[in-house]
Amino acid sequence: MKPGTPRHGRGAVSNETSRFSATTREAVDDGWFPEEPLMLATEVATEHARSIITRNQSPDIPFDQSVNPYRGCEHGCIYCYARPSHAYMGLSPGLDFETRLFAKPDAPALLEKELAHPGYRCSPLALGANTDPYQPIEREWRITRQVLEVLQRSRHPVTITTKSALIERDLDILGEMATAGLANVQISITTLDKALALKLEPRASAPHRRLVTVARLAAAGVPVKVMIAPVIPWLTDSEMERIVEQAAEQGAVSAGYILLRLPREVESLFAEWLDAHYPLKAAHTLSLVAFAHGGRIYDSGFGRRQVGSGDYAALLARRFHLARKRRGLAAELPGLLSTLFTPPGQRQLELF
Repeated sequence: MKPGTPRHGRGAVSNETSRFSATTREAVDDGWFPEEPLMLATEVATEHARSIITRNQSPDIPFDQSVNPYRGCEHGCIYCYARPSHAYMGLSPGLDFETRLFAKPDAPALLEKELAHPGYRCSPLALGANTDPYQPIEREWRITRQVLEVLQRSRHPVTITTKSALIERDLDILGEMATAGLANVQISITTLDKALALKLEPRASAPHRRLVTVARLAAAGVPVKVMIAPVIPWLTDSEMERIVEQAAEQGAVSAGYILLRLPREVESLFAEWLDAHYPLKAAHTLSLVAFAHGGRIYDSGFGRRQVGSGDYAALLARRFHLARKRRGLAAELPGLLSTLFTPPGQRQLELF
């Protein structure tokens, strides 16, 4: 199919070759085969990593270590900042990112080994820093569940970011950990418009279903922060106040937002998506994105990349601050405890 043609259940509308590839691919109609089907099946391969904890020193990221059970994400969010990472696998940040996935079945064992290392220093570990730990393939692979079991046994603090109702499956673990001050959750809600969400993030839980998840997590005693991520100029920016209001009604204790980021290939993928679905809004949306990032589509500077700069960004910040204040929501979730951590293996020794 020619680039720019939306496929059912997928976010990207093209599949450009990896920027690291020595060759490029171009579809040619030679008359022998019919057009590719609109539906694309999901393929999952296993990845056997040597280590599982990823560390960062970014000043505008509220955690310094994370675990990603999967590479690529079936949710297909067109705006996902993790898309360019698929190029390192020789695959496209476009359709490949959401259809050719990698699962890490060794993640729980690797995590247990790394937590047991004598030099390990405990600090909250983030799940969902790159791709969603509760994307649809987690139903079958259950790697996230097994990672949580390791953390629960070790009494290790964890923070989770997701846009999937599947997290409710693990309320038995999260509720117990939250009671001990060891767990909190961020639920990402981009829009309350179901039709728009179906195009933006086609295989993520519907917006109203995510609000139900907020309520169920809160009822189980898990502190929840709703992240309006990303705020998309001219498409979703008008919804800020309504999302904050409904999040508060469902029991969220905190709220935050991130302005649309379009690094590397995400810029062209998002522009194609706009042309395919909202051609009359495309130019204005991209002009506002640039206006909010100092005249560039993407500004990677710390302190600016997530909230932007200039008059438009300042207006968004003011609106959000007032909405959050009006509903009595905090800027951040309560801190997690690191003092309860018991390295794997030590609890068994305590029995003797």
